Amino acid sequence: MGRVAAILLGMIAALGSAMPAYGDIYREVAADGSITLTNVYRKERKSVRLRREAPVPPAMPVAAAKKQRGEAGALPYAALVAAAAVEHGLPEALLHALIRAESNYDPHAVSPKGAAGLMQLMPDTARELGVADVWDPAANIRGGARYLKRLLEMFDQDLSLAVAAYNAGPGAVIGSGSAIPPFAETQRYVPKVLEHYRRLQSGG
Repeated sequence: MGRVAAILLGMIAALGSAMPAYGDIYREVAADGSITLTNVYRKERKSVRLRREAPVPPAMPVAAAKKQRGEAGALPYAALVAAAAVEHGLPEALLHALIRAESNYDPHAVSPKGAAGLMQLMPDTARELGVADVWDPAANIRGGARYLKRLLEMFDQDLSLAVAAYNAGPGAVIGSGSAIPPFAETQRYVPKVLEHYRRLQSGG
């Protein structure tokens, strides 16, 4: 790594630690070659985004977190879901809501389109995620959690869009102008998942 690049990376790290946990960092190069780092995008200066950090969700109160874990812990595959949730930084209740909507906890479920297992992974998606055996509940849940995490990052932590993309594919969401696609199945699927997720969160 060249000296200029090393200095620039050092400046980015220093600036990142001083900035809020959510925001963009832009690089501007002046006519004399000097480099400026800023969190303000200026089109006329041809700002180049260097990094975007995902927003950190607010911490759940301890009592609510314990209650949620208690509700999720009574559901099938609770230990596997809990492990995948911790591994990918996702709420257990959200993974349970997806599993219920996708397969109703049937590890042998297969959709007409070929999606398989608890979290209904398509063959190509499973291969991309490194899931060798979609019929293995642990591998399927971990793969589905990894995919959901990727979708949340893709859609800036918008849960509705990530859930819609899990059902219809990210291309369909993007093609709909970053909105829930106008497919009857997806229009039913998103509120169904979110409603069950919130019910589990509230302990209802």
